[in-house]
Amino acid sequence: MKKLKVLLAEDDTNLGNILQDYLELENFDVTLCRDGEEGLYAFRKSSFDVCIFDVMMPKKDGFTLAREIRGMDNRVPILFLTAKSMKEDKIEGFKIGADDYISKPFNEEELVLRIKAVLKRTTNLPHEYGTSTFQIGQYTFDAQLQELAYKEDVRRLTAKENEILRLLSMRKDAILKREEALVAIWGKNDYFFGRSFDVFITKLRKYFKDDSNVRIENIHGVGFMITDKA
Repeated sequence: MKKLKVLLAEDDTNLGNILQDYLELENFDVTLCRDGEEGLYAFRKSSFDVCIFDVMMPKKDGFTLAREIRGMDNRVPILFLTAKSMKEDKIEGFKIGADDYISKPFNEEELVLRIKAVLKRTTNLPHEYGTSTFQIGQYTFDAQLQELAYKEDVRRLTAKENEILRLLSMRKDAILKREEALVAIWGKNDYFFGRSFDVFITKLRKYFKDDSNVRIENIHGVGFMITDKA
């Protein structure tokens, strides 16, 4: 079985070595970096299946590193490790495009389970339902390719944008319940995932701005519904 490649950026020497050893025992191929600049250099040199970044690092913090990587790759899953537990920090992480957030202290087994859950969601979700192509007003959405096309303009979606739009499209003109979406995409109904979900909904609304007949409606207290009034 092919080893999945992990980019781990952690400035705590002891924790970094422990996590690297444990992940390698779990059959991951781990590249360990001691700061954000080293992490960015490693990402530019190679491809990875998942990234794990400490938030507080010298030279370049985890949030900055994630933003720069998202500018190059909007699909690779990113998990943040942090000693911080403030709402604002978690929300910031999800706005950047994080797939999960784990607060220190944690055990290595929990981290492995989080990694596997993220990989399962980001690589398998588009294949779990029948059709992968949807016509939404004047837009064509291809969930298999993660593309939203309007005439000649094609937008490549991030993994999370793709998953959310897929669920909405499968229930076109019907309500996608909030808790159902959170469990399907993030694995659990959680406040911070809910805030991230709202951010992605706002982004998706902007993507449909060229067709006024397409709307993503907020069904207060229940969820969202995509409609095409043409």
